[in-house]
Amino acid sequence: MIKTIIVDDEPLALEVLKTYIEQLDNVELVAVCNNALEANKAIHMHDVDLLCLDIHMPQLTGIEFLKSLKNPPLALFTTAHPDYALEGFDLDIVDYLLKPISLDRFMKAINKVEDRLQKKEVTEPEADHFYVKADKKLIKVHYNEILYIEGLKDYVILRNETSRVITLQTMKSLEGKLPSDHFIRVHRSYIVNIDKIKSIMGNMLEIMEKGQIKHIPVGKNYRDSLMVLIESKKI
Repeated sequence: MIKTIIVDDEPLALEVLKTYIEQLDNVELVAVCNNALEANKAIHMHDVDLLCLDIHMPQLTGIEFLKSLKNPPLALFTTAHPDYALEGFDLDIVDYLLKPISLDRFMKAINKVEDRLQKKEVTEPEADHFYVKADKKLIKVHYNEILYIEGLKDYVILRNETSRVITLQTMKSLEGKLPSDHFIRVHRSYIVNIDKIKSIMGNMLEIMEKGQIKHIPVGKNYRDSLMVLIESKKI
């Protein structure tokens, strides 16, 4: 079932969508909201797969509301205004429905939602490790155990809390294997696990290694990217 919230300040539009949903076996209506603030509360009360979202609403527009959500559900824009389609698709909405919305057009949009959800379900989970060659064998390295990576000519040193692994490859090649939302290059000789950073002061960051503070330099060409990633991690 596609668990759905309708968000619209027009009673007639709400009633039309409610009627359509009642006729579909694969859609469950979990809340009807007159504005974005009500929808925000509903999202925190229910597991939601889909927002049927009007754009022009009081206090907060549908676009502003969708942008405010950290992990938004899939969304259909339902609106009388055609001018926001490009901005909508930039927000990765599933479809853009112009009022008055016919039942067959709504069903086509729901089919797109169902396809998107099915693809999401079959997507393989991201690996939590990778392998490197060291000491004439392949060694499994878990991403969350890495503190930082240090480049040393043609070698790189992967350091964790208790040990290190030295492997023959370049920093650039290794950088491409790491998840970019957790690892970032901060210097031509260092890549750090952002979750392991204890503090940043000026052009130096601190990581705890074997009970002691390790100071790692931040190159001036890397600082802006580091700060952007840190900002994105704020809760």
